[in-house]
Amino acid sequence: MLWIKLFCFVITIVCAAPLTDLERDINNYIEVYHKYSSRISNLIEPEGIEKLCSDLDVSCTDIRFLMLAWTMKAEKQGYFTQEEWIRGLMALRADTIDELKKALPELEKEVRTPPNFADFYASTFRYSLTEEEQKSIDIETACQLLDTVMGSTFRPQVDSFIEYLKIQNDYKVINMDQWMGFYRFCNEISFPEMTEYNPGLAWPLLLNNFVEWIREKQA
Repeated sequence: MLWIKLFCFVITIVCAAPLTDLERDINNYIEVYHKYSSRISNLIEPEGIEKLCSDLDVSCTDIRFLMLAWTMKAEKQGYFTQEEWIRGLMALRADTIDELKKALPELEKEVRTPPNFADFYASTFRYSLTEEEQKSIDIETACQLLDTVMGSTFRPQVDSFIEYLKIQNDYKVINMDQWMGFYRFCNEISFPEMTEYNPGLAWPLLLNNFVEWIREKQA
């Protein structure tokens, strides 16, 4: 009997031990997570995403929401797992919605630094793939995404490229190579002069066609 009492005493001490700061933070992250997650799937589903965006005063298509998804390393559009949620809030050091909301402006500054933005830009393409084995996104989705992600930084290039994508008939979808090719174009080629552009330097054919279309308009 003595050893049973001793065992129970030890268990009581362990259970009563104070939480570490990390454990307390994780509990807070999970508590907030459950305000938006489904009780059935334990995921934040599209309905929860809408409520979250409302509480953050951002649209689901706002670049800041995409940056939040990037911070979480979210894999499926319209859904957050608990693991992704904890990862994102830990990175932002925000354990309440008010703190998360206040963290968004600083997050945007951080993501817009060149090394981060290249990775973020690529991730927005992957985040838009909604089906398994999907390798491309349709032109309409690509145009909307380009406007959101690149419009504030490269407005003339984005407007021209969107115009071209909407009138051309050769492509119904955009793949990752073409998506990243446009990012490289915006960062390496002066616009609208495009004097540095050399179609022989491994550019996607879509970009070659786009530049040819621009030059024809300029002639």
